[in-house]
Amino acid sequence: MNADEYSDGYEDRETVYECSHKCSKHKCVSKSGRILKPLKFNRTHLKCGMSSGSFTLPVDTPAGVTFTLATVNADTKGMNQPCIQLEYASNIFTAAESLTLNFQIFKQCGNQLAPVPVGPVWTFFAEVTEGSTLSNPFAFSVCDCDIICDDCCIYSAAVTIEGVSITALTIISNSSLAAIIVDDSCKY
Repeated sequence: MNADEYSDGYEDRETVYECSHKCSKHKCVSKSGRILKPLKFNRTHLKCGMSSGSFTLPVDTPAGVTFTLATVNADTKGMNQPCIQLEYASNIFTAAESLTLNFQIFKQCGNQLAPVPVGPVWTFFAEVTEGSTLSNPFAFSVCDCDIICDDCCIYSAAVTIEGVSITALTIISNSSLAAIIVDDSCKY
């Protein structure tokens, strides 16, 4: 293999010549003779959100009540068909004998009057022996590729109490919501 060739080590794939600034004068060609065109770079942004900090769910809060835990702003102005991966993570501490929490990501863009759900509902379930406690990390990710270009959206992570009311101390701490925004300018 020459110094100007590239191989990823897989025999079933082609070895191709690296394209460099010389491509504008010469054509980059694979060993099979196919002309290769350099791809434009995709723009990627990482946005770290704001957390509510350590959030204590009030004892005797009935099922069906929803609380916002973290938010992140995503600006897609000037992007071509952007796609956003949202990452949520937290630690859940509880002394409740039975606990079911539903987590959901919502977005509100431009002139929308109400937030709309993004992705599925993620459920945290725990059963704790009476007199003991439980501490668990909880994380999930969702993608949102249904985005209007040149828009700014606020994404929020919310938790809804499910099943029975909160019967003992429950804390959701270190909630974080981050967005990785990728511009789909993958064109020749």
